[in-house]
Amino acid sequence: MQFEITPAAPTPIYRQIVEQVHRMVASAQLRPGDYLPSVRAEALHHAINPMTVSKAYSLLETEGLVVRVRGLGMVIAERGKSGKSEKSAMLRPALDAAASMARQLGMSNDDALALFQSCLNQSSPNDDNEID
Repeated sequence: MQFEITPAAPTPIYRQIVEQVHRMVASAQLRPGDYLPSVRAEALHHAINPMTVSKAYSLLETEGLVVRVRGLGMVIAERGKSGKSEKSAMLRPALDAAASMARQLGMSNDDALALFQSCLNQSSPNDDNEID
């Protein structure tokens, strides 16, 4: 498992990591008991400061999403099952922003929905990734 880091993005790198872990847990790509990559491995892989990865992991620990296992690293904590409402709450801000941009561009709802469907089809080679 590797994080997708975009250094030029307006979102700080540590936030990118935190948000990706939240999404992976909500979608069950990461399950309780799964280990996160080590701070050193992530920092080396992305050529970023280890303190950036450490900050992200510390925030996740503070939120209770991960727990530190001495000598082994960070592991996804036991939690209740992520439901449709939690997934929808995570996706809603991005969709609100996209809807606002579509209105500003003068796109019709049908055109915006067709474009969104096209994006979904491109990013997902199979139909197994539907929201529950």
